[in-house]
Amino acid sequence: MGGDGLVQRPLFLDYGPMANVRKLDYVIVGAGSAGCVLANRLSEDPAVSVLILEAGGPDRHPFIKIPLMWGKLVQDRTVDWDYDSGPEPHTDNRMIECARGKVLGGSSSVNAMTCVRGNRGDYDRWAGTYNLPGWQYDNVLPYFKRAENWQGGTDEYRGQGGPMNVVHASFGDPLIDAYLQAGIGAGHPANPDYNGASQYGFSRAQQNTRNGRRESCATAYLHPALKRSNLTAETHAQANEILFNGNRAVGVTYVKEGKRYEAQAAREVILSGGVINSPHLLMLSGIGPAGHLKEHDINVRIDSPQVGQNLQDHIAAGVHYRRIGRGPFVEQMRLDRVLLDLPLAYFFGRGRATQFPLGHIAYFKLDPASEVPDIQLLFGAGPLDAYPWFPGFRKPFPNAFGCRAVLLHPKSRGEVRLTSNDPEKSPRIVQNFFSESEDMVKLRDALRRVREILGRPELEPYRGPELGPGEGVNSDDAIDAFVRRTCITVHHPSGTCRMGGDDESVVDGTLKVRGAENLRVVDAAVMPDLISGNINAAVIMIAEKAADLIRGR
Repeated sequence: MGGDGLVQRPLFLDYGPMANVRKLDYVIVGAGSAGCVLANRLSEDPAVSVLILEAGGPDRHPFIKIPLMWGKLVQDRTVDWDYDSGPEPHTDNRMIECARGKVLGGSSSVNAMTCVRGNRGDYDRWAGTYNLPGWQYDNVLPYFKRAENWQGGTDEYRGQGGPMNVVHASFGDPLIDAYLQAGIGAGHPANPDYNGASQYGFSRAQQNTRNGRRESCATAYLHPALKRSNLTAETHAQANEILFNGNRAVGVTYVKEGKRYEAQAAREVILSGGVINSPHLLMLSGIGPAGHLKEHDINVRIDSPQVGQNLQDHIAAGVHYRRIGRGPFVEQMRLDRVLLDLPLAYFFGRGRATQFPLGHIAYFKLDPASEVPDIQLLFGAGPLDAYPWFPGFRKPFPNAFGCRAVLLHPKSRGEVRLTSNDPEKSPRIVQNFFSESEDMVKLRDALRRVREILGRPELEPYRGPELGPGEGVNSDDAIDAFVRRTCITVHHPSGTCRMGGDDESVVDGTLKVRGAENLRVVDAAVMPDLISGNINAAVIMIAEKAADLIRGR
């Protein structure tokens, strides 16, 4: 890597004179999961000053707090960057939404609150395959434990007393119990804790909630730390350039309410904008693939070809059935009950709106030789498109249940690319799902396994007609067409600023950007490949470990 010269500023953006220059020790760009953790841990030292910038607003939207409403947040994209991926060439040229939280707490304020660490083998793979010895499972386990307050207490694997509350999901529905029995009947073990000694089998889901409300990284880490005088959070503050002295990062410029500000960092600039925004800001600042930067009239500071590359995500497709009988979720969504339940959950953390119909989570191998699970199963005891209803005014939604198979370790890779040197222009995202044919073969096989489980006698009292893929959809070609037409992301994008021990990696094992000084990336972008499950807990772990690395611990 190499290159000199100042980054060419997009001069056509006129924000007027510099409104303010601030001098800090640390500037963190992005108040998502990782940024909130860093803001808390770095500001524990009263001798340093920390500024965290968030392009979105405060996390005051009432739906953020109420677990039942997470799906509404994602569907309406109320506090979202509004990113879409595509057109995706291997999924019928569809645009596939790529929801990313634009609010304090980032995606931890809009996700399904599911807490999954992944598999021991994921981190041992990072350590071996990518020459990252400091990231093997035994190294990261203490950070997982430090971050959590697990309702089951502390043991060899679990932690108690940490900022993030973790509890078992507790939605009551006999269908969920029948699904567990169907999984056991199909030969899978019951597992009391997939974040413990073993990940395999069927387990009750674990969630980040506290007293009936969402536990985001903003509520767990940021808000308590904001009581400190050495920590400042700026919302509606869009970072548009990293400032350098030579190749040493010395600050950032950002725009708020139409005015341009400069924040100078005496110690470090830390990018925690996420898998889309962190590589975007690097490229805007002259760090990225040289040819691509020149196409957009950006002077090359560091030729780093992997910036924006290696994009990967968990893709999923499901099997769904009409449900016999109404079930508790339909009754819960009757309008008069919803109108009582929402304020009860928001103000007191009680009632039916503190849960949604999430069933057991399962992990298994398609390939017996694999060192980690291939597939995650996500069971839903109610439809995603549910809505409030009331007799005589609106009919109840058609009741359904289903199970999504999630491909945990796809071979396909996508990219994030600039569309302009204007920081206000969104980048182009192409996930490139199923560009590797092996991914489709595995997901197809997984759907057949799901059909076997959902077709078992334990679920017969609840199982109506198959809605999707449909009872006539059985051949490889027909299932593949169904997957291309209906697959969705599970919102776990990662890898666009991958870490590694090789010179081609964007950041090294301490998360420092190669070729730059005093500049790190700390978020899901640094993951070299995907873990076996939801990624928020792993992002928190990465940030906990990064805080120690930054402080020299």
